[in-house]
Amino acid sequence: MSFSDLVYAGLGVGALAAAVLPRVVFSRPFSMPMVFLAAGVAVQLLPLPVPVIDPVADRLWVEHATEVCVIVSLMGAGLAINRPPGLRAWAGTWRLLGITMPLTVVAVAVLAWALLDWPPAAALLLGAVLAPTDPVLAAEVRVGEPTDAEDDEDEVRFTLTSEAGLNDGLAFPFVLAATALAAAAGTGWSTGWMGGWALSDALGKVVIGVVAGAAVGRLLGWMFFRARAEALRLSEHMEGFVALGATLLSYGITELLHGYGFLAVFVAACTLRAAERSHGYHKVLHEFTEQIERLLTAFLLFLLGAYVAGGGLADLTWQAVAVSVLLLLVVRPVTGWVAQLGSAAGPRERIVAAAFGLRGIGSLYYLAYALGEDDFDGLAGQLWAAVAFTVVASVVLHGVTATPVISRLDRLRGTAAPGDPPP
Repeated sequence: MSFSDLVYAGLGVGALAAAVLPRVVFSRPFSMPMVFLAAGVAVQLLPLPVPVIDPVADRLWVEHATEVCVIVSLMGAGLAINRPPGLRAWAGTWRLLGITMPLTVVAVAVLAWALLDWPPAAALLLGAVLAPTDPVLAAEVRVGEPTDAEDDEDEVRFTLTSEAGLNDGLAFPFVLAATALAAAAGTGWSTGWMGGWALSDALGKVVIGVVAGAAVGRLLGWMFFRARAEALRLSEHMEGFVALGATLLSYGITELLHGYGFLAVFVAACTLRAAERSHGYHKVLHEFTEQIERLLTAFLLFLLGAYVAGGGLADLTWQAVAVSVLLLLVVRPVTGWVAQLGSAAGPRERIVAAAFGLRGIGSLYYLAYALGEDDFDGLAGQLWAAVAFTVVASVVLHGVTATPVISRLDRLRGTAAPGDPPP
């Protein structure tokens, strides 16, 4: 038996499982990501020649694999949201982004500095990479497929999906602040970097990301739905793979302009969605994106499970475990609740939206990216162990609780989950 044959068989099983599992686990207290995570652990423990991905040695590979997964999921999230952007309509989102996210970064950084005795730059990096949320890892807490109605999304699913779509890009300034602080620490703790960081990383690149994403979205919206040439009106041909082209185009152009590509992809998706909100082509684009996203997520979580089973948590300490547990059970729920005080959401919705801040693929990407910029005093192994443990704990904790909690919330509201039941 050759290794390549084993890989082909494994990929085939994984692809089929990614198609079957969402229907098997629907309405059950576990999720598809949990299954693939467990599969990675199980396969690694078997006497098979399965290589383990070392995120330190294979950092560049990990960075780009997670990068592709994140941008595809961002396009899918933007296409799925029915509610047009606005200050009032997205009030819950702005609160989580403007209050919960920075408070989470600060709280985790302080915990890492106090409990782990890490340098400030490494502590800030841990807070930054664990700040973004990722509801793609629990389908129950994200919106369903695109529909014609602008007001058919419940507040919890909408808030968590839109928050994840934007904070995957808005975490970048904090990550870059950590790398800048690490570089400054080697030259005598200069604070001269802060002005340039505030102007460029915290403001300029955000503006470029929003503007470039909106411009690409408007251009594609005109092309798909209003172009005079029939060959350009791709909505008439209903080809789903075009979503991948839109994703890569918006991301690539924005990165070439030195803006935040993650932010641009989500903005482009929302802008494209607004171009012809009731057109059925959005559903085709979303379905294709969701399929690619599901395959990539399953693949990466399988590798994460294998990494954990293969000794990836060897550098994990009880202090790092404490930081992760405090983040999931205290920091996110408390800061999420504080951010929603005075909002229009009911108390039950506030609790659920505050508690279900899943950590996932975005955290893995940001850590791989940051470690390519600086070695953070040789703490790469400990950082990977802490982040990997947090993602695994989040997948298990939220995967087990999402279905019963959201189902009960739907029953109390007298509503059904989006797409209930799946085909």
